[in-house]
Amino acid sequence: AYFLTIVYEPKVYDSKGTWEDYNVGEIVFTDKSPEAAGSAIYHAIVPNPEEFIAKAAREVLAILYESPQDSIMRVDTIDYSIEDRQGISAKSGGEDGKVKIFYSTRHVESSFKDNDTAKVLFETRGVLLHELTHAYQLRPQGIGTYSTNKENWAFIEGMADAVRVAGGGFEGPNARPKGGHYLKGYRTTGYFLVWIRDNKDPEFLWKFN
Repeated sequence: AYFLTIVYEPKVYDSKGTWEDYNVGEIVFTDKSPEAAGSAIYHAIVPNPEEFIAKAAREVLAILYESPQDSIMRVDTIDYSIEDRQGISAKSGGEDGKVKIFYSTRHVESSFKDNDTAKVLFETRGVLLHELTHAYQLRPQGIGTYSTNKENWAFIEGMADAVRVAGGGFEGPNARPKGGHYLKGYRTTGYFLVWIRDNKDPEFLWKFN
């Protein structure tokens, strides 16, 4: 018999292997709005996007799964782009192993309003953890779809923010919503799931996924 201590840090080791060399899929980075102010800011804080995305992907996997030997969602390609458009970020595709994620240069500019590059980098990483969770997370079966079933939606969006919480992607105690229902999704569900992990079962996020 032996005891296994799990440390929730970006680089996670366990009894079945390490995530350091796990193949997260091909990463294709495209700057679709090089003329945007947010593009210049992004490149200043993220000089190597492919390496930045791959590192975040392994952090996400280490939270979602117990080890590289688990039944992990297939991801062959992550097509990541920064674009001058409304919104913050979104993931699409994935059914064929090809995932697309866009990140808004307008959001980068908005995050830079205090001229704080560290703040922009923190926000960029946090958003990336959320979207990469959508790429690698397992999904509820037999209860409708994301758009037709509240529990399905709450699981998917709540899990994405739970990974962001667990990965240190939200800043300060004010990021945690007060009150609310566990099926509210996003941060409300996410912080609740991490609370269960921290107070009831250290393997809860793996099991829940």
